[in-house]
This record gives sequence, structure tokens and C-alpha cells, in this order.
Amino acid sequence: MSGVPLRRIVHVMGTVFSFDVRDAETEGQRRKIEDALHQATDRLHRIDALYSTYREDSAVSRLDRGEVTLDTCEPEVARVLAACADAERETSGWFSLRPAGRLDPCGYVKGWAVTEASRILRAAGSLRHSVCGGGDVQTSGGPAPGQPWRIGIAHPLRPGRLAAIVAHEGLAVATSGTAERGCHIVNPHTGKPATGLASLTVVSRDLARADIWATAGFAMGADWLDALEAAEDLEALAVLPDGELRYTSGFHTYMATAPAR
Repeated sequence: MSGVPLRRIVHVMGTVFSFDVRDAETEGQRRKIEDALHQATDRLHRIDALYSTYREDSAVSRLDRGEVTLDTCEPEVARVLAACADAERETSGWFSLRPAGRLDPCGYVKGWAVTEASRILRAAGSLRHSVCGGGDVQTSGGPAPGQPWRIGIAHPLRPGRLAAIVAHEGLAVATSGTAERGCHIVNPHTGKPATGLASLTVVSRDLARADIWATAGFAMGADWLDALEAAEDLEALAVLPDGELRYTSGFHTYMATAPAR
């Protein structure tokens, strides 16, 4: 039926990706968007096959073991690893390609995968959609003309509650934390789990960059605020281990509701 949102759920990359498309208003548009959703799903599975550190046969795993060289991998792999190297320099090593000694671009790849899915939808003509992957969100336009997407930021210490709600058109939101996967982010300078924060959410227009800084800022712990204040076009909200909330000076511009206390 035309005018009804198109929604899809995809299990891939060890998490759940969800699609919500709001501008498939004619039968022709719906068919085109449905084809794009299939393309985006195939793209996500291909990204998983290339970059997953949990798959022994992925290009990244084989590259890490020395079974293949970068020259023999698909050209895209070199571009992604180069983007990760740029991120490592931008964050002074707090984002790392080898956070625990093993090649691991996942701190970049998940956000980038979401933007890739969004890019495919835009190429098919969708200007109003939301793509979510493992808690990272990329939106385009709004759910309806003149309305912003509203994105809830889960409170890591209060199950079922939100720390805040952000609202804007064309918004990218990335969160790193311990709520779902425990202490899985490593301080790359010490090799030990990062425990200074319970969660860190970064808001931007570019999800890949937001994801990089969510990972880097979480690894920094207490130093995250100064680093995010200095970074251009990024705002952030942190939940400390005792439940206190702190946020950058410009975060309020994205807030639909005041952060919880």
C-alpha cells in the first residue's frame, strides 16, 4: 500500500540493522526502494564478509594472520584501512586499528556500513529514511515534511530508560558503552579495558566520524570532554559510571528533551 512506511530488519555483522523509509509514496517508488533495500542488505553482508573479526575467513582476519596481503585483497579494503589510519592520527591514537594487538577496524566499519546502506537508499531516491545498526543511527530528512527524527539514547545503567532524546533532520548518532557487550573497548595506550565511562554518545552529520570519536572518546575516559569540545562538528553526551551525565557545550542544540538526571 502506498504511503505506508517501508521497514526491514536485517541480522548481520553480529547485530541488528533496521530500516525505516518514509517517502515510498507511489507503487513505483516502493518497488524502487524495495530493490534498494535488497541491495543494502547484500552490501551489509559483503561488508561483514570482508571486515568481521569474528569470521575466520574474512579478509581482515586472513590479512591479520598473514595469509593474504593488502595488494591481493579487494581495493576497498585498502581504502577502509587508510580511513582507519587517518582516524588514528586525528584522535592521537585513541582510535586504533589494533586496539588489542589484532587488526580490528570495527570501530570504523559499523558506522561506515550504516552510511553505506543510507547511501544506497538515497541513490534510489529516498530522502526521508532512518538506518540503525547496533545502536548507531543515520537519518536522512525527517519522518514527515517539516518533522525531525527523534532518537532515544539508552541509559546504560537504567534498563528501559533513556538518558536523552535528540531530534534533527539528517542526524548521525553513534554510541559506545558497556550496556550490551560489557567492557569490550580497550585503551589502546595501555591495552586494558576502558572503564572511565558507562557510555558515550556522539552526534554529528557524518556517522563514520561520529563512530570513530565515540570509540576514541570512550577509550579516553576522563579526558573525553576536552577532546570532543576541540573536535569540529561533533557534540557528545557521556554517562559516567556513577550515573552522572555530562555533555559538550553544543549538545543542547540537538536535544528534544533535557538529559535525565
